[in-house]
Amino acid sequence: MPEMSLFGWFHTLVGGLALLAGGYSLAKFKVIRSQDVSGKIYLYCTVIVALSALGIYKHGGFGIAHALAVLTILAVLTGAAAEKMRLFGRGSPYIQAASYSSTFLFHMIPAITDGLMRLPVDAPVVTNLEDPLLRGFYLGFLITYVVGLGFQWRWLRRQ
Repeated sequence: MPEMSLFGWFHTLVGGLALLAGGYSLAKFKVIRSQDVSGKIYLYCTVIVALSALGIYKHGGFGIAHALAVLTILAVLTGAAAEKMRLFGRGSPYIQAASYSSTFLFHMIPAITDGLMRLPVDAPVVTNLEDPLLRGFYLGFLITYVVGLGFQWRWLRRQ
């Protein structure tokens, strides 16, 4: 298991703060919005984490985590365009919810992967990216995202 660098710790701690703020936003407001303090913290931290992920190369070259970082930045930009400029007309709140919530999914995939590949320190739970446990988590996160987005869209329609 590779040692975690100071940069890696920064990336991880900011990611943890993002997940806490995003979870709070989703629980309290049903959606992530930049007008809420928790949403603003989530979005800023998410962008910082995505940008910092582009500088981490512990597995060699450009990989899945880097692709997720790029998708995260695109999702934040799309969500911001929907939220601020109402670029998608009446569909803007739905695009905003899908975009910002997808970033939560994009956080969880590398977080669980790195966590299970690092812990416990002496004998990590998983040793490769093909492990069925990881794939189960990924599927669970995807299902949670789709179901959660359905609830968000239903809530938005009732507003």
